[in-house]
Amino acid sequence: MDLVNHLEGRLLFAVPKKGRLLQAALNLLEGADIQFRRENRLDIALVKNLPIALVFLPAADIPTFVGEGRVDLGITGFDQVQEHDAALRALARARRLSGECTSSNHNDDPSASGGSAKPQGCETVMELGFGACKLQVQVPQKGVYAESRDLIGKNIGTSFVHLTEEYFARLELEQGGIANGEDAPLDLGARKLKTKIIELSGSVEAACALGVADGIVDLVESGETMRAAGLKAIDTVVDSQAILIKSRAPSNPDMVDLIASRIHGVITAQKYVLCSYNIERSRLKEATDITPGKRAPTVTSLEEENWVAVSAMVEKKQIAVVMDRLAKVGAADILVFDIHNTRST
Repeated sequence: MDLVNHLEGRLLFAVPKKGRLLQAALNLLEGADIQFRRENRLDIALVKNLPIALVFLPAADIPTFVGEGRVDLGITGFDQVQEHDAALRALARARRLSGECTSSNHNDDPSASGGSAKPQGCETVMELGFGACKLQVQVPQKGVYAESRDLIGKNIGTSFVHLTEEYFARLELEQGGIANGEDAPLDLGARKLKTKIIELSGSVEAACALGVADGIVDLVESGETMRAAGLKAIDTVVDSQAILIKSRAPSNPDMVDLIASRIHGVITAQKYVLCSYNIERSRLKEATDITPGKRAPTVTSLEEENWVAVSAMVEKKQIAVVMDRLAKVGAADILVFDIHNTRST
């Protein structure tokens, strides 16, 4: 297959090629009716029913490809986007200190184009509701470190080098009595970080036990791996989940909007069910207070006098309680239906 020719005119959509986000991302694409077949050993798959090509990339690389406009859309973790942006800020600081930047480009904004005609950086389209985790500072459970500032000047192992550098840079600035709010641009000037950040590509949780690091900064999902390694979390650097991101200059904005609408519909459908019931009109207000719906319930008159049928979207996690409350106010024939997809604003 001549992929170069087949990619012509197609919107490129990056998907994690492996890891904890892959299967959930594939399920999301299936729900959005994005039909494709991925050939063995190929990291590109052409979508059959839309002018899209899926590109399977490491989750950590997706913000780079989207941010540089090489790919239009991507699914990755919020933590990876934050690490990518922190890396760009570090590069901007290094260039500024070396005198490479002109006075008009002295900033740490990851979206700065540096004179390029194409806007750089990526935008978050929506949170996807899966892949929840925390990037946390962890130390040995039986060790002497109680809080993050105790680790200043120590060895820290992590695969999130740039976020970790910024985190400890803020701590060091605070320790030095220099105010720098969490959301304020980090101005390190020519300061050298006292804390040593050690880059590790895997098995970060073993770094303390092996004497490589005094503490680590690593992702935590359930916490089982952390506890098994004899570690405890003492602070959170980033709360993360899977997100949909887009280029600041996508090749086909209408197609981006279409895909985003489909994915939003799948996510909404996963959160809600459709609850349908009959109720006497005199008790309709009590019932619809229980099931107000996303916008408003649908109410239809029945052939039986003074009775109406009501349908409303209800959060799936609340449906058992809602059915109990409806029964108490006299609702009859209460039915619940799964929602496979939806469109709403």
